[in-house]
Amino acid sequence: MNPPGSPERGPRRTVGYSEGQRRRQPLAHQNRDRYLLEDWTDTMTTQTQLPLPARACAPDRLAIVGAGRMGMALARALSAAAIDVEGPLGRGAVPSEAAGAVLLCVPDGQIAAAAAALPLGEDRLVGHTSAATPLTALAGHEAFSLHPLMTVTADGASFAGATAAIAGSTPRALAVADALAATLGMRPVHVAEADRAAYHAAASIAANFLVTLEGFAERLAQTAGLEREPLLALVQASVANWAALGAEQALTGPIARGDETTVARQRAAVAERLPADLALFDALTDATRRLAAQDVAVPA
Repeated sequence: MNPPGSPERGPRRTVGYSEGQRRRQPLAHQNRDRYLLEDWTDTMTTQTQLPLPARACAPDRLAIVGAGRMGMALARALSAAAIDVEGPLGRGAVPSEAAGAVLLCVPDGQIAAAAAALPLGEDRLVGHTSAATPLTALAGHEAFSLHPLMTVTADGASFAGATAAIAGSTPRALAVADALAATLGMRPVHVAEADRAAYHAAASIAANFLVTLEGFAERLAQTAGLEREPLLALVQASVANWAALGAEQALTGPIARGDETTVARQRAAVAERLPADLALFDALTDATRRLAAQDVAVPA
């Protein structure tokens, strides 16, 4: 969708490609360890270093440590799914011996200390809900991780339909993480240890940075007498197009059309009204030019 008042943009890619044209293939690291457990094959063992685990039942009793938003939301959702949940427990509390698994829903910086406080040597799994923290933070325990790729507010959350990034130090631990995700109605996807930081950065860009950009747009619109609500339909349509087509085909606007005169006028307006945000505007225009340059010419 073009901004109001902008001319319609010409066609971009078509579905049919002329002979000899091919879609750009993803890099090897983009395909690695991005599979549902059901999709794993023996050919992947060199990548995952784990055999195919069977779909397991979630533990009969799960202790949750951490009474923040995530801990409270998971406790409610798992209890509603007939899991016997112990907690959420506060800091320093020791789960009962009946708990077959412990899930740490604490800030990233507290995971190692919380794990170290748990008794070792028991036939019990310990997991965390962090996106970026490696399993090594749970040293000494048979470990797993379960990161819901979604936002959780103070009002709680519905986990059904969301993606869950999972990992496990053993096939049993990975299967339990998979089972917990399935119990919540989530789509489990394995993320390798080496990819955790990139995965979490992508999530932050998609969610947190998007809000930052919309805040920028809102502040600038207010200088022209426009409130947030009229921008909403534009944002929703842009996200829907990105979801359906991908970034290159969804891109519209003056940069995609090569209209640098309009871009220069926009930059001057930002410099005058929100000078503190000019560097952000420049970074965005540079990134958008790179994205537009990736587009493939429409076949004749």
